[in-house]
Amino acid sequence: MDAKTNLKNRLPSRHVTEGPERAPHRSYYYAMGLTTEQIHQPFVGVATCWNEAAPCNIALMRQAQAVKKGVAAAGGTPREFCTITVTDGIAMGHGGMKASLPSREVIADSVELTMRGHGYDALIGLAGCDKSLPGMMMAMCRLNVPSIFIYGGSILPGTFKGRPVTVQDVFEAVGKHSVGEMSDEDLEELEQVACPSAGACGAQFTANTMATVSEAIGLALPYSAGAPAPYEIRDKFCATAGEKIMELIAANIRPRDIVTRKALENAATVVAASGGSTNAALHLPAIAHECGIEFSLFDVAEVMRRTPYIADLKPGGRYVAKDLFEAGGVPLLMKTLLDHGYLHGDCLTVTGRTIAENLKNVRWNDEQDVVRPADRPISPTGGVVGLRGNLAPEGAIVKVAGMKNLKFRGPARCFDGEEACFEAVTQRRYKEGDVLVIRYEGPKGGPGMREMLSTTAALYGQGMGDKVALITDGRFSGATRGFCIGHVGPEAAVGGPIGLLRDGDIINIDAEAGTISVELSDEELARRRQEWRPREPEYTSGYLWKYAQQVGPAVNGAVTHPGGAVEKQCYADM
Repeated sequence: MDAKTNLKNRLPSRHVTEGPERAPHRSYYYAMGLTTEQIHQPFVGVATCWNEAAPCNIALMRQAQAVKKGVAAAGGTPREFCTITVTDGIAMGHGGMKASLPSREVIADSVELTMRGHGYDALIGLAGCDKSLPGMMMAMCRLNVPSIFIYGGSILPGTFKGRPVTVQDVFEAVGKHSVGEMSDEDLEELEQVACPSAGACGAQFTANTMATVSEAIGLALPYSAGAPAPYEIRDKFCATAGEKIMELIAANIRPRDIVTRKALENAATVVAASGGSTNAALHLPAIAHECGIEFSLFDVAEVMRRTPYIADLKPGGRYVAKDLFEAGGVPLLMKTLLDHGYLHGDCLTVTGRTIAENLKNVRWNDEQDVVRPADRPISPTGGVVGLRGNLAPEGAIVKVAGMKNLKFRGPARCFDGEEACFEAVTQRRYKEGDVLVIRYEGPKGGPGMREMLSTTAALYGQGMGDKVALITDGRFSGATRGFCIGHVGPEAAVGGPIGLLRDGDIINIDAEAGTISVELSDEELARRRQEWRPREPEYTSGYLWKYAQQVGPAVNGAVTHPGGAVEKQCYADM
Protein backbone atom coordinates (compact mmCIF):
# COMPACT_ATOMS: atom_id res chain seq x y z
CA MET A 1 0.00 0.00 0.00
CA ASP A 2 1.63 3.30 -1.09
CA ALA A 3 1.66 6.60 0.79
CA LYS A 4 -1.05 8.03 -1.45
CA THR A 5 -3.44 5.18 -0.59
CA ASN A 6 -2.67 5.53 3.11
CA LEU A 7 -3.55 9.21 2.84
CA LYS A 8 -6.80 8.51 0.99
CA ASN A 9 -7.94 6.08 3.68
CA ARG A 10 -8.37 8.89 6.22
CA LEU A 11 -9.98 11.43 3.90
CA PRO A 12 -13.68 12.13 3.22
CA SER A 13 -13.41 11.16 -0.47
CA ARG A 14 -12.82 7.52 0.46
CA HIS A 15 -16.60 7.34 0.89
CA VAL A 16 -17.14 8.02 -2.83
CA THR A 17 -14.14 6.36 -4.49
CA GLU A 18 -12.94 3.34 -2.52
CA GLY A 19 -14.16 -0.27 -2.45
CA PRO A 20 -16.35 -2.46 -4.72
CA GLU A 21 -19.56 -0.83 -3.49
CA ARG A 22 -18.42 2.50 -4.95
CA ALA A 23 -18.18 1.21 -8.53
CA PRO A 24 -21.27 3.23 -9.58
CA HIS A 25 -19.71 6.39 -8.14
CA ARG A 26 -16.41 5.77 -9.96
CA SER A 27 -18.26 5.28 -13.22
CA TYR A 28 -19.28 8.95 -13.09
CA TYR A 29 -15.66 9.99 -12.70
CA TYR A 30 -14.60 7.84 -15.65
CA ALA A 31 -17.39 9.54 -17.64
CA MET A 32 -15.68 12.87 -16.99
CA GLY A 33 -12.32 11.62 -18.23
CA LEU A 34 -10.59 10.89 -14.94
CA THR A 35 -8.01 8.11 -14.82
CA THR A 36 -7.91 5.39 -12.19
CA GLU A 37 -4.96 7.14 -10.56
CA GLN A 38 -6.82 10.46 -10.40
CA ILE A 39 -9.87 8.83 -8.85
CA HIS A 40 -7.79 7.40 -6.03
CA GLN A 41 -5.94 10.65 -5.29
CA PRO A 42 -7.18 13.24 -2.77
CA PHE A 43 -10.03 15.36 -4.18
CA VAL A 44 -9.59 19.13 -3.86
CA GLY A 45 -12.66 21.33 -4.25
CA VAL A 46 -11.83 24.47 -6.21
CA ALA A 47 -14.70 26.83 -5.46
CA THR A 48 -15.10 30.14 -7.25
CA CYS A 49 -17.59 32.96 -7.13
CA TRP A 50 -17.22 33.55 -10.86
CA ASN A 51 -20.07 35.33 -12.60
CA GLU A 52 -20.77 38.11 -15.07
CA ALA A 53 -22.42 40.38 -12.52
CA ALA A 54 -19.45 42.72 -12.09
CA PRO A 55 -15.70 43.08 -12.73
CA CYS A 56 -14.94 41.78 -9.21
CA ASN A 57 -15.62 38.20 -10.27
CA ILE A 58 -14.89 38.08 -13.98
CA ALA A 59 -11.27 36.90 -13.63
CA LEU A 60 -11.95 34.08 -11.18
CA MET A 61 -12.56 31.34 -13.73
CA ARG A 62 -9.15 31.97 -15.33
CA GLN A 63 -7.46 31.90 -11.95
CA ALA A 64 -9.22 28.66 -11.04
CA GLN A 65 -7.53 26.96 -14.01
CA ALA A 66 -4.13 27.93 -12.59
CA VAL A 67 -5.15 26.52 -9.21
CA LYS A 68 -6.16 23.24 -10.81
CA LYS A 69 -2.80 22.93 -12.58
CA GLY A 70 -1.05 23.37 -9.25
CA VAL A 71 -3.22 20.75 -7.55
CA ALA A 72 -2.63 18.26 -10.37
CA ALA A 73 1.12 18.90 -10.40
CA ALA A 74 1.30 18.05 -6.69
CA GLY A 75 -0.63 14.78 -6.99
CA GLY A 76 -4.18 15.86 -6.25
CA THR A 77 -7.41 15.77 -8.26
CA PRO A 78 -9.08 19.20 -8.56
CA ARG A 79 -12.87 19.44 -8.82
CA GLU A 80 -14.07 22.89 -9.81
CA PHE A 81 -17.46 24.32 -8.87
CA CYS A 82 -19.08 27.75 -8.65
CA THR A 83 -21.29 29.50 -6.15
CA ILE A 84 -23.17 32.79 -6.24
CA THR A 85 -22.09 36.38 -5.66
CA VAL A 86 -24.18 39.47 -5.10
CA THR A 87 -22.06 42.47 -6.03
CA ASP A 88 -22.69 45.50 -3.84
CA GLY A 89 -21.81 48.09 -6.46
CA ILE A 90 -24.65 46.80 -8.63
CA ALA A 91 -27.05 46.10 -5.74
CA MET A 92 -26.44 49.49 -4.09
CA GLY A 93 -29.17 52.08 -3.65
CA HIS A 94 -32.22 49.90 -4.32
CA GLY A 95 -33.95 46.77 -3.02
CA GLY A 96 -31.24 44.54 -4.45
CA MET A 97 -28.96 45.45 -1.55
CA LYS A 98 -31.21 43.40 0.73
CA ALA A 99 -29.71 40.34 -1.00
CA SER A 100 -26.11 41.30 -0.29
CA LEU A 101 -25.46 40.21 3.30
CA PRO A 102 -27.73 37.14 3.01
CA SER A 103 -25.59 36.08 0.04
CA ARG A 104 -22.70 35.56 2.48
CA GLU A 105 -24.69 32.80 4.16
CA VAL A 106 -25.75 31.27 0.82
CA ILE A 107 -22.11 31.19 -0.31
CA ALA A 108 -20.97 29.47 2.88
CA ASP A 109 -23.94 27.08 2.84
CA SER A 110 -23.61 26.17 -0.84
CA VAL A 111 -19.87 25.51 -0.57
CA GLU A 112 -20.54 23.35 2.49
CA LEU A 113 -23.24 21.36 0.69
CA THR A 114 -21.14 20.83 -2.43
CA MET A 115 -18.17 19.65 -0.39
CA ARG A 116 -20.34 17.38 1.80
CA GLY A 117 -22.31 15.93 -1.06
CA HIS A 118 -19.26 14.87 -3.03
CA GLY A 119 -16.83 14.05 -0.26
CA TYR A 120 -14.07 16.50 -1.21
CA ASP A 121 -10.96 16.41 0.97
CA ALA A 122 -9.72 20.00 0.81
CA LEU A 123 -10.87 23.40 -0.38
CA ILE A 124 -9.32 26.22 -2.32
CA GLY A 125 -11.75 29.12 -2.45
CA LEU A 126 -11.50 32.04 -4.88
CA ALA A 127 -13.59 35.12 -4.19
CA GLY A 128 -13.70 38.65 -5.53
CA CYS A 129 -16.51 40.73 -4.01
CA ASP A 130 -17.44 41.94 -0.54
CA LYS A 131 -19.56 39.11 0.89
CA SER A 132 -17.94 36.32 -1.08
CA LEU A 133 -14.64 36.70 0.80
CA PRO A 134 -16.02 36.15 4.32
CA GLY A 135 -18.54 33.63 2.97
CA MET A 136 -15.75 31.51 1.56
CA MET A 137 -13.65 31.77 4.73
CA MET A 138 -16.69 30.85 6.82
CA ALA A 139 -17.17 27.70 4.74
CA MET A 140 -13.51 26.77 5.24
CA CYS A 141 -13.79 27.08 9.01
CA ARG A 142 -17.13 25.25 9.09
CA LEU A 143 -15.91 22.26 7.08
CA ASN A 144 -12.44 22.34 8.68
CA VAL A 145 -10.78 20.53 5.80
CA PRO A 146 -7.34 21.81 4.72
CA SER A 147 -8.08 25.09 2.94
CA ILE A 148 -6.44 28.03 1.21
CA PHE A 149 -8.19 31.29 0.38
CA ILE A 150 -7.40 33.20 -2.82
CA TYR A 151 -8.53 36.75 -3.54
CA GLY A 152 -9.33 37.48 -7.17
CA GLY A 153 -7.48 40.80 -6.91
CA SER A 154 -8.37 44.47 -7.02
CA ILE A 155 -9.29 46.59 -9.99
CA LEU A 156 -6.84 49.15 -11.38
CA PRO A 157 -7.63 52.83 -10.75
CA GLY A 158 -9.22 54.86 -13.51
CA THR A 159 -8.11 58.28 -14.70
CA PHE A 160 -10.43 61.28 -15.00
CA LYS A 161 -9.04 64.64 -16.13
CA GLY A 162 -5.53 63.60 -15.14
CA ARG A 163 -6.30 62.28 -11.65
CA PRO A 164 -6.81 58.71 -10.40
CA VAL A 165 -10.41 57.75 -9.59
CA THR A 166 -12.38 54.80 -8.20
CA VAL A 167 -16.05 53.89 -8.14
CA GLN A 168 -16.28 55.93 -4.91
CA ASP A 169 -15.75 59.05 -7.03
CA VAL A 170 -18.67 58.03 -9.25
CA PHE A 171 -21.02 57.59 -6.30
CA GLU A 172 -19.97 60.98 -4.94
CA ALA A 173 -20.34 62.52 -8.40
CA VAL A 174 -24.05 61.69 -8.24
CA GLY A 175 -24.30 64.09 -5.31
CA LYS A 176 -22.33 66.76 -7.15
CA HIS A 177 -24.56 66.34 -10.18
CA SER A 178 -27.69 66.71 -8.02
CA VAL A 179 -26.62 70.19 -6.90
CA GLY A 180 -25.37 71.32 -10.31
CA GLU A 181 -21.66 71.01 -9.55
CA MET A 182 -21.06 68.41 -12.28
CA SER A 183 -22.35 68.45 -15.82
CA ASP A 184 -24.13 65.59 -17.57
CA GLU A 185 -21.12 65.24 -19.87
CA ASP A 186 -18.56 64.98 -17.05
CA LEU A 187 -20.68 62.45 -15.16
CA GLU A 188 -20.96 60.33 -18.30
CA GLU A 189 -17.22 60.51 -18.92
CA LEU A 190 -16.40 59.65 -15.30
CA GLU A 191 -18.63 56.59 -15.25
CA GLN A 192 -16.93 55.31 -18.41
CA VAL A 193 -13.35 55.61 -17.11
CA ALA A 194 -13.60 54.90 -13.36
CA CYS A 195 -13.39 51.10 -13.61
CA PRO A 196 -10.85 50.19 -16.32
CA SER A 197 -10.16 46.50 -15.61
CA ALA A 198 -11.27 43.31 -13.95
CA GLY A 199 -11.06 43.21 -10.17
CA ALA A 200 -12.80 44.35 -7.01
CA CYS A 201 -13.20 48.00 -5.99
CA GLY A 202 -9.69 49.38 -5.73
CA ALA A 203 -9.44 51.16 -2.40
CA GLN A 204 -9.60 49.84 1.16
CA PHE A 205 -13.29 49.13 0.84
CA THR A 206 -14.79 45.87 2.08
CA ALA A 207 -13.32 43.52 -0.54
CA ASN A 208 -9.74 44.73 -0.06
CA THR A 209 -10.26 44.90 3.70
CA MET A 210 -11.28 41.25 3.85
CA ALA A 211 -8.49 40.34 1.42
CA THR A 212 -6.05 41.93 3.87
CA VAL A 213 -7.74 39.91 6.61
CA SER A 214 -7.18 36.67 4.66
CA GLU A 215 -3.41 37.10 4.90
CA ALA A 216 -3.42 38.38 8.48
CA ILE A 217 -5.65 35.57 9.72
CA GLY A 218 -3.39 33.02 8.02
CA LEU A 219 -5.72 31.52 5.39
CA ALA A 220 -4.02 33.10 2.34
CA LEU A 221 -0.47 32.91 1.03
CA PRO A 222 1.71 35.96 1.76
CA TYR A 223 1.43 38.72 -0.87
CA SER A 224 -1.46 36.95 -2.64
CA ALA A 225 -4.12 39.40 -1.41
CA GLY A 226 -2.44 42.47 -2.89
CA ALA A 227 -1.78 41.74 -6.54
CA PRO A 228 -4.39 43.42 -8.79
CA ALA A 229 -6.60 41.15 -10.88
CA PRO A 230 -4.96 41.95 -14.24
CA TYR A 231 -1.43 41.18 -13.00
CA GLU A 232 -0.07 37.91 -14.39
CA ILE A 233 1.56 37.13 -11.03
CA ARG A 234 -1.91 36.20 -9.78
CA ASP A 235 -1.69 32.95 -11.75
CA LYS A 236 1.56 32.10 -9.97
CA PHE A 237 -0.08 32.60 -6.59
CA CYS A 238 -2.97 30.39 -7.72
CA ALA A 239 -0.71 27.57 -8.96
CA THR A 240 1.35 27.76 -5.77
CA ALA A 241 -1.81 27.50 -3.69
CA GLY A 242 -2.78 24.37 -5.64
CA GLU A 243 0.56 22.79 -4.82
CA LYS A 244 0.55 23.95 -1.20
CA ILE A 245 -2.88 22.47 -0.48
CA MET A 246 -1.45 18.99 -0.97
CA GLU A 247 1.13 19.71 1.73
CA LEU A 248 -1.64 20.82 4.09
CA ILE A 249 -3.55 17.59 3.40
CA ALA A 250 -0.46 15.50 4.16
CA ALA A 251 0.29 17.46 7.35
CA ASN A 252 -3.43 17.59 8.30
CA ILE A 253 -3.27 21.35 8.92
CA ARG A 254 -6.82 22.65 9.09
CA PRO A 255 -8.50 26.08 9.27
CA ARG A 256 -9.33 25.79 12.96
CA ASP A 257 -5.63 25.18 13.65
CA ILE A 258 -5.04 28.54 11.98
CA VAL A 259 -8.08 30.66 12.89
CA THR A 260 -7.58 31.01 16.64
CA ARG A 261 -8.53 33.92 18.87
CA LYS A 262 -5.03 35.33 18.40
CA ALA A 263 -5.42 35.08 14.63
CA LEU A 264 -8.75 36.92 14.82
CA GLU A 265 -7.06 39.66 16.84
CA ASN A 266 -4.38 39.87 14.14
CA ALA A 267 -7.12 40.26 11.54
CA ALA A 268 -8.82 43.06 13.48
CA THR A 269 -5.43 44.73 13.88
CA VAL A 270 -4.74 44.95 10.14
CA VAL A 271 -8.27 46.25 9.52
CA ALA A 272 -7.69 49.09 11.98
CA ALA A 273 -4.15 49.78 10.78
CA SER A 274 -5.28 49.99 7.16
CA GLY A 275 -8.37 52.13 7.81
CA GLY A 276 -10.47 49.24 6.57
CA SER A 277 -14.19 48.74 6.23
CA THR A 278 -16.55 48.69 9.20
CA ASN A 279 -17.99 45.52 7.67
CA ALA A 280 -15.04 43.63 9.13
CA ALA A 281 -16.75 44.03 12.51
CA LEU A 282 -19.59 41.95 11.06
CA HIS A 283 -17.52 39.35 9.22
CA LEU A 284 -14.82 38.58 11.81
CA PRO A 285 -17.40 37.54 14.45
CA ALA A 286 -19.09 35.38 11.80
CA ILE A 287 -15.82 33.63 10.90
CA ALA A 288 -15.08 33.13 14.60
CA HIS A 289 -18.57 31.68 15.07
CA GLU A 290 -17.78 28.90 12.59
CA CYS A 291 -14.80 27.93 14.75
CA GLY A 292 -16.77 28.01 17.99
CA ILE A 293 -14.93 31.13 19.19
CA GLU A 294 -16.74 34.05 20.81
CA PHE A 295 -15.42 37.20 19.15
CA SER A 296 -18.06 39.92 19.04
CA LEU A 297 -18.19 43.45 17.71
CA PHE A 298 -16.88 44.60 21.09
CA ASP A 299 -13.84 42.32 20.82
CA VAL A 300 -13.13 43.70 17.35
CA ALA A 301 -13.55 47.26 18.62
CA GLU A 302 -11.20 46.69 21.56
CA VAL A 303 -8.42 45.52 19.25
CA MET A 304 -9.04 48.47 16.95
CA ARG A 305 -8.94 50.90 19.87
CA ARG A 306 -5.35 49.96 20.69
CA THR A 307 -4.10 49.76 17.09
CA PRO A 308 -2.40 52.64 15.23
CA TYR A 309 -3.71 53.73 11.85
CA ILE A 310 -0.73 53.53 9.49
CA ALA A 311 -1.84 52.82 5.88
CA ASP A 312 -2.74 55.91 3.87
CA LEU A 313 -5.42 54.22 1.79
CA LYS A 314 -8.65 55.49 0.25
CA PRO A 315 -11.41 56.28 1.07
CA GLY A 316 -9.86 58.24 3.95
CA GLY A 317 -6.36 58.46 2.47
CA ARG A 318 -4.51 58.88 -0.82
CA TYR A 319 -3.67 55.45 -2.19
CA VAL A 320 -5.38 52.33 -3.58
CA ALA A 321 -4.69 48.59 -3.28
CA LYS A 322 -2.36 48.53 -6.28
CA ASP A 323 -0.14 51.09 -4.55
CA LEU A 324 0.00 49.03 -1.34
CA PHE A 325 1.00 45.92 -3.28
CA GLU A 326 3.75 47.74 -5.15
CA ALA A 327 5.04 49.30 -1.92
CA GLY A 328 5.48 45.87 -0.32
CA GLY A 329 2.02 44.39 0.04
CA VAL A 330 0.19 43.22 3.12
CA PRO A 331 3.42 41.69 4.52
CA LEU A 332 4.98 45.18 4.71
CA LEU A 333 1.99 46.39 6.72
CA MET A 334 2.10 43.32 8.95
CA LYS A 335 5.88 43.49 9.43
CA THR A 336 5.87 46.93 11.03
CA LEU A 337 2.90 45.95 13.20
CA LEU A 338 4.74 42.81 14.32
CA ASP A 339 7.99 44.67 14.99
CA HIS A 340 6.19 47.10 17.30
CA GLY A 341 4.21 44.51 19.23
CA TYR A 342 0.79 44.78 17.63
CA LEU A 343 0.58 41.26 16.10
CA HIS A 344 0.78 37.76 17.53
CA GLY A 345 3.72 36.30 15.64
CA ASP A 346 3.21 32.73 16.79
CA CYS A 347 0.00 32.11 14.82
CA LEU A 348 0.11 29.28 12.28
CA THR A 349 -0.62 30.00 8.59
CA VAL A 350 -1.32 28.02 5.41
CA THR A 351 2.39 28.09 4.59
CA GLY A 352 2.87 25.68 7.49
CA ARG A 353 4.91 28.40 9.17
CA THR A 354 3.98 31.09 11.70
CA ILE A 355 3.29 34.74 10.99
CA ALA A 356 6.70 35.67 12.40
CA GLU A 357 8.43 33.06 10.25
CA ASN A 358 6.62 34.28 7.13
CA LEU A 359 7.67 37.86 7.84
CA LYS A 360 11.25 37.12 8.90
CA ASN A 361 12.82 38.27 5.63
CA VAL A 362 10.47 41.20 4.91
CA ARG A 363 12.46 44.43 4.83
CA TRP A 364 11.09 47.93 5.37
CA ASN A 365 10.74 49.99 2.20
CA ASP A 366 11.92 53.57 2.79
CA GLU A 367 11.05 54.55 -0.78
CA GLN A 368 7.28 54.41 -0.19
CA ASP A 369 4.83 56.45 1.86
CA VAL A 370 1.74 54.25 1.53
CA VAL A 371 2.43 52.62 4.91
CA ARG A 372 3.91 54.47 7.87
CA PRO A 373 6.06 52.74 10.53
CA ALA A 374 3.80 51.63 13.39
CA ASP A 375 5.68 53.88 15.81
CA ARG A 376 5.01 56.93 13.58
CA PRO A 377 1.32 56.45 12.67
CA ILE A 378 -1.12 58.69 10.88
CA SER A 379 -3.12 58.56 14.12
CA PRO A 380 -2.54 56.56 17.31
CA THR A 381 -5.96 54.89 17.26
CA GLY A 382 -7.17 52.51 14.56
CA GLY A 383 -9.18 53.65 11.59
CA VAL A 384 -12.36 52.00 12.93
CA VAL A 385 -13.91 52.69 16.36
CA GLY A 386 -16.58 50.87 18.35
CA LEU A 387 -19.29 52.86 20.10
CA ARG A 388 -21.69 52.02 22.91
CA GLY A 389 -24.34 53.84 24.93
CA ASN A 390 -28.06 54.08 25.61
CA LEU A 391 -28.71 54.37 21.86
CA ALA A 392 -26.66 51.25 21.09
CA PRO A 393 -26.48 48.83 24.05
CA GLU A 394 -25.30 46.12 21.63
CA GLY A 395 -22.78 48.46 20.08
CA ALA A 396 -22.21 50.40 16.87
CA ILE A 397 -19.20 51.14 14.73
CA VAL A 398 -17.75 54.13 12.88
CA LYS A 399 -14.85 54.50 10.45
CA VAL A 400 -12.73 57.46 11.60
CA ALA A 401 -9.82 57.10 9.15
CA GLY A 402 -9.27 60.50 7.55
CA MET A 403 -11.74 62.28 9.87
CA LYS A 404 -10.69 65.44 11.71
CA ASN A 405 -13.64 65.94 14.03
CA LEU A 406 -14.48 62.91 16.18
CA LYS A 407 -17.42 64.41 18.08
CA PHE A 408 -20.92 65.33 16.90
CA ARG A 409 -24.07 66.49 18.64
CA GLY A 410 -27.32 67.34 16.92
CA PRO A 411 -31.06 66.76 16.50
CA ALA A 412 -32.35 63.49 15.04
CA ARG A 413 -34.03 63.43 11.65
CA CYS A 414 -35.66 59.99 11.45
CA PHE A 415 -36.33 57.89 8.35
CA ASP A 416 -37.81 54.40 8.20
CA GLY A 417 -35.73 52.95 5.38
CA GLU A 418 -32.93 54.20 3.14
CA GLU A 419 -35.11 55.36 0.25
CA ALA A 420 -36.86 57.98 2.37
CA CYS A 421 -33.53 59.38 3.55
CA PHE A 422 -31.97 59.34 0.09
CA GLU A 423 -34.93 61.27 -1.30
CA ALA A 424 -34.59 63.87 1.47
CA VAL A 425 -30.87 64.20 0.77
CA THR A 426 -31.24 64.57 -2.99
CA GLN A 427 -33.91 67.24 -2.45
CA ARG A 428 -31.83 68.93 0.29
CA ARG A 429 -34.57 68.48 2.90
CA TYR A 430 -32.14 68.43 5.82
CA LYS A 431 -30.03 70.96 7.71
CA GLU A 432 -26.40 71.29 8.61
CA GLY A 433 -25.94 69.79 12.08
CA ASP A 434 -28.69 67.17 11.68
CA VAL A 435 -28.18 63.54 12.68
CA LEU A 436 -29.89 61.55 9.94
CA VAL A 437 -31.30 58.30 11.33
CA ILE A 438 -32.01 55.39 8.96
CA ARG A 439 -33.72 52.53 10.77
CA TYR A 440 -35.50 49.26 10.06
CA GLU A 441 -32.51 48.31 7.91
CA GLY A 442 -30.96 45.80 10.35
CA PRO A 443 -30.34 42.10 9.65
CA LYS A 444 -33.87 41.12 10.60
CA GLY A 445 -35.76 44.32 9.88
CA GLY A 446 -34.38 45.06 6.42
CA PRO A 447 -34.17 42.21 6.06
CA GLY A 448 -30.56 41.97 4.97
CA MET A 449 -28.81 44.94 6.63
CA ARG A 450 -28.32 47.09 3.55
CA GLU A 451 -25.33 49.35 2.93
CA MET A 452 -25.97 53.07 2.56
CA LEU A 453 -23.27 54.25 0.13
CA SER A 454 -25.68 55.98 -2.22
CA THR A 455 -26.90 58.22 0.60
CA THR A 456 -23.52 58.93 2.19
CA ALA A 457 -21.85 59.55 -1.16
CA ALA A 458 -24.63 61.96 -2.14
CA LEU A 459 -24.02 63.91 1.08
CA TYR A 460 -20.33 64.18 0.29
CA GLY A 461 -21.05 65.18 -3.26
CA GLN A 462 -23.22 68.02 -1.91
CA GLY A 463 -20.33 69.17 0.29
CA MET A 464 -22.19 68.14 3.47
CA GLY A 465 -20.25 64.98 4.35
CA ASP A 466 -18.65 66.51 7.44
CA LYS A 467 -21.55 68.78 8.35
CA VAL A 468 -24.11 66.10 9.25
CA ALA A 469 -23.94 62.71 10.92
CA LEU A 470 -25.76 59.56 9.88
CA ILE A 471 -26.62 56.55 12.03
CA THR A 472 -28.30 53.29 11.05
CA ASP A 473 -29.01 49.76 12.19
CA GLY A 474 -27.93 48.83 8.67
CA ARG A 475 -24.40 48.95 7.28
CA PHE A 476 -22.11 51.30 5.46
CA SER A 477 -19.99 50.49 2.47
CA GLY A 478 -16.24 50.27 2.82
CA ALA A 479 -16.26 53.28 0.49
CA THR A 480 -18.25 55.38 2.96
CA ARG A 481 -16.53 58.31 4.64
CA GLY A 482 -17.73 60.95 7.07
CA PHE A 483 -19.46 60.70 10.44
CA CYS A 484 -21.45 57.57 9.62
CA ILE A 485 -22.30 55.08 12.36
CA GLY A 486 -23.56 51.62 11.41
CA HIS A 487 -24.50 48.31 13.05
CA VAL A 488 -26.50 50.12 15.76
CA GLY A 489 -27.93 47.41 17.96
CA PRO A 490 -30.38 46.21 19.01
CA GLU A 491 -31.96 47.02 15.66
CA ALA A 492 -35.28 48.83 15.35
CA ALA A 493 -37.16 45.72 14.22
CA VAL A 494 -36.71 44.09 17.62
CA GLY A 495 -37.51 47.22 19.63
CA GLY A 496 -33.99 48.67 19.90
CA PRO A 497 -33.59 52.28 21.05
CA ILE A 498 -32.96 53.48 17.48
CA GLY A 499 -36.58 52.55 16.74
CA LEU A 500 -37.78 54.75 19.62
CA LEU A 501 -36.18 57.97 18.37
CA ARG A 502 -38.28 60.93 17.28
CA ASP A 503 -37.40 63.96 15.19
CA GLY A 504 -35.61 66.53 17.33
CA ASP A 505 -34.20 64.14 19.93
CA ILE A 506 -30.63 65.21 20.65
CA ILE A 507 -28.01 62.60 19.77
CA ASN A 508 -24.49 62.80 21.13
CA ILE A 509 -21.65 60.91 19.41
CA ASP A 510 -18.09 60.82 20.75
CA ALA A 511 -15.70 58.61 18.77
CA GLU A 512 -12.85 59.53 21.12
CA ALA A 513 -14.68 58.21 24.17
CA GLY A 514 -16.44 55.47 22.18
CA THR A 515 -19.97 56.54 23.09
CA ILE A 516 -23.28 57.12 21.32
CA SER A 517 -26.31 58.29 23.27
CA VAL A 518 -29.62 60.05 23.00
CA GLU A 519 -30.34 62.73 25.57
CA LEU A 520 -33.42 61.04 26.99
CA SER A 521 -33.98 59.63 30.45
CA ASP A 522 -34.27 55.91 31.07
CA GLU A 523 -37.86 56.53 32.09
CA GLU A 524 -38.70 58.23 28.79
CA LEU A 525 -37.09 55.44 26.78
CA ALA A 526 -39.01 52.86 28.81
CA ARG A 527 -42.27 54.74 28.19
CA ARG A 528 -41.65 54.87 24.45
CA ARG A 529 -40.77 51.18 24.44
CA GLN A 530 -44.17 50.39 25.93
CA GLU A 531 -45.81 52.33 23.10
CA TRP A 532 -43.67 50.78 20.34
CA ARG A 533 -45.22 48.18 18.04
CA PRO A 534 -43.31 45.96 15.61
CA ARG A 535 -43.76 46.64 11.92
CA GLU A 536 -45.40 44.16 9.60
CA PRO A 537 -42.72 42.24 7.66
CA GLU A 538 -42.26 43.35 4.06
CA TYR A 539 -41.28 39.86 2.89
CA THR A 540 -43.55 36.94 3.75
CA SER A 541 -42.03 34.25 1.52
CA GLY A 542 -38.82 33.38 -0.30
CA TYR A 543 -35.23 33.57 0.87
CA LEU A 544 -35.46 37.00 2.51
CA TRP A 545 -38.32 35.73 4.68
CA LYS A 546 -36.28 32.67 5.59
CA TYR A 547 -33.24 34.83 6.38
CA ALA A 548 -35.26 37.13 8.65
CA GLN A 549 -36.48 34.14 10.68
CA GLN A 550 -32.95 32.82 11.27
CA VAL A 551 -30.58 35.77 11.46
CA GLY A 552 -29.08 36.91 14.73
CA PRO A 553 -27.90 40.36 15.86
CA ALA A 554 -25.09 42.30 14.22
CA VAL A 555 -23.02 42.30 17.43
CA ASN A 556 -22.35 38.58 16.87
CA GLY A 557 -21.92 38.76 13.11
CA ALA A 558 -25.54 38.40 11.90
CA VAL A 559 -25.17 34.62 11.70
CA THR A 560 -27.91 32.11 10.91
CA HIS A 561 -26.93 28.88 12.67
CA PRO A 562 -25.57 27.81 16.08
CA GLY A 563 -21.96 27.51 14.93
CA GLY A 564 -18.91 25.47 15.81
CA ALA A 565 -19.44 25.69 19.57
CA VAL A 566 -22.32 23.18 19.45
CA GLU A 567 -21.01 21.01 16.64
CA LYS A 568 -21.13 17.26 17.33
CA GLN A 569 -19.52 16.01 14.14
CA CYS A 570 -16.99 17.85 12.00
CA TYR A 571 -17.21 17.24 8.26
CA ALA A 572 -13.44 16.79 7.97
CA ASP A 573 -13.63 13.78 10.30
CA MET A 574 -16.46 11.97 8.51
